[in-house]
Amino acid sequence: MMAIVETYLATRRAGGFDLLNAGYLLGSFACFAAKRNETHIRAETAIDWAALGPSVAQRDARLKTVCRFARYIRAEDGRHELPPANYFGNRKKRPVPYIYSTTEITRLIDAALGLGPRGTLRAQTYATLIALLASTGLRISEALHLRLADITVDGLLIRNTKFGKTRLVPLHETAAAGLGRYLVHRHQAAPSGDHVFIGRRGQSLRYQSVQSTFKRLAWKAGLPATRSGRHPRWHGLRHTFAVRALQNSPADRDRIGQHMVALATYMGHVNIYTTYWYLEATPELLRHIADNGETFVCGGEQS
Repeated sequence: MMAIVETYLATRRAGGFDLLNAGYLLGSFACFAAKRNETHIRAETAIDWAALGPSVAQRDARLKTVCRFARYIRAEDGRHELPPANYFGNRKKRPVPYIYSTTEITRLIDAALGLGPRGTLRAQTYATLIALLASTGLRISEALHLRLADITVDGLLIRNTKFGKTRLVPLHETAAAGLGRYLVHRHQAAPSGDHVFIGRRGQSLRYQSVQSTFKRLAWKAGLPATRSGRHPRWHGLRHTFAVRALQNSPADRDRIGQHMVALATYMGHVNIYTTYWYLEATPELLRHIADNGETFVCGGEQS
């Protein structure tokens, strides 16, 4: 079975998938099956192997990895069994995002402008970073990895992102102007180096550092956790951008699908289901969907 696993992995990797974890898991499963003298996937064997995972989530992930493999090889050999994907009953839950109001974003930027020490670039760096994420929906990691050469007349070139993609993110003229003003000060403070956002000594910002700084800025801006436990985070700025984009999108049924595809591409989502999650993550969007559904069922016109 190991030879089939290697063929499967090579085929999918040729399509751009990394599959590092899948490669490890399928190799482990193939060895487990070989010890039982099995050359074809058996549902019972797959379940027994997946059950070795230390948690329900891991057991579920192990079994689903074999299921994807089984669906592929069954196209050529029907003797392979397809295990029940939901055997362990795990349901992945994503936390409800913290959605910032315009006022809260302004307060965050004002708090950043108060950062010291005086005479350094630190205040402008964090203020610009917050504004850029709020206006583009970038991941914080994408912003921290930006190089000067990635700023083009057409927008920001986001290279080798979370899922190995490269995409172009257009900038609104106000965002481009704000970034341009920051770059003037950045070049004066550190003529060398190619990172856009830099620390006190001109080096690239570290993720741990910006995380701890953001916590202080959120506290200073008066943004506590909500009753549901949602905490203000960098990633909330990305969520906020996506939600606002959906709220301002046309409600026409024929156009909303096109808008979701466009938003998924813009955000760099590898799976459009990730984009559709924003619909269920925001009460305002769910209420709008429910109102339209009720109107449709009752025979009226959709808004």
